[in-house]
Amino acid sequence: MTEDSRLGEQPAPRVRLVDVAREAGLSKTTVSAALNGTGRLSPDVRERARETARTMGYRPNASARQLRAGRARLIGYVVGELADAPWTFLESPYFARLTGATAATALGRGYAIVLLPAGSLQSEWSTLPLDAVIVADPVADDRIVEDLLAARIPVFSDRSVEGRPEAHWVDVDAVDAVHRTLDHFAAQGARRPALVVPDSTTRFHREVFAAHHDWCTAHGLPELAVRAAEPGNGPVVRAVETALGAGPERPDALFVVAEASPPLVLDAARRHGYDVPGDLLVACISEDEAAVHTEPPVTTLSLRPGAVAEAGIELVVAVLEHGRRETSGVLVPVRLDVRASSVRHPQPPNTSSPPT
Repeated sequence: MTEDSRLGEQPAPRVRLVDVAREAGLSKTTVSAALNGTGRLSPDVRERARETARTMGYRPNASARQLRAGRARLIGYVVGELADAPWTFLESPYFARLTGATAATALGRGYAIVLLPAGSLQSEWSTLPLDAVIVADPVADDRIVEDLLAARIPVFSDRSVEGRPEAHWVDVDAVDAVHRTLDHFAAQGARRPALVVPDSTTRFHREVFAAHHDWCTAHGLPELAVRAAEPGNGPVVRAVETALGAGPERPDALFVVAEASPPLVLDAARRHGYDVPGDLLVACISEDEAAVHTEPPVTTLSLRPGAVAEAGIELVVAVLEHGRRETSGVLVPVRLDVRASSVRHPQPPNTSSPPT
């Protein structure tokens, strides 16, 4: 075939539903029901229709479906934190898992995720046919929530939007997360727990800081908290080193809420002359699988991004497809995975796991 003839080729015609029905030896109605998951069909018939559609490359007409449903089936997704570096959240194990789980769960319900940069201006998203927008961890001065609500676009975020019309939330219990971890430290004999928290205005981090203060006050223990000025391993490790070297009496427990690599946290403790867990109990809020493979393995508090994503998309579907009008929210329990870095006295593993 010459280059001229290839340039003159026309694209193959789009495979229609009737073409799939003819190839599968089924009616158009049966194929439609099989592909939409409706109708009372036998498993063999449903599988035959789906396999034929797949091998023929059939795709539903998105424009026609949008007109019928009145929706584009597009959900915006923005991480409010890290607005100065809009895409760096994908380097975070927590946000990477949250984003991936949100996209996969949404796709399973027939929706696609559109990533928006943090700090998005209205002019950047106002022309997109978004059915809803998920705003993960909005910061206090981020205008996107206000702009979306003003545009009558349903917003799904954390508990900071509770009670707002057209706003729904999924969150984790920050107070429970802090108390669960510090109670574990106390049970292991810790009396000078230190906290490393981001210098962040998200609701979660503000509540963590306040819960740490309240817990130390209630237990009559000194309050030691250090803020990491910026996200990332470097700034967080520097904050860890500040916490470990602060004051005449060194801390005997360390709770790192600012996200950092657990092996780097252990290295920082060792550089300051600590034995873990002999001198210092260590726990990190982290989804980094490296925590299991360190020596000793590091205790982690998981915010369960997969469960948060599933709850969020279920809420989106309830609002968009089932007409839920009242504002609503879901609280997802955290999970404390107790490992050797925070254990001086033997105890059963995962004693603080959420109910199943």
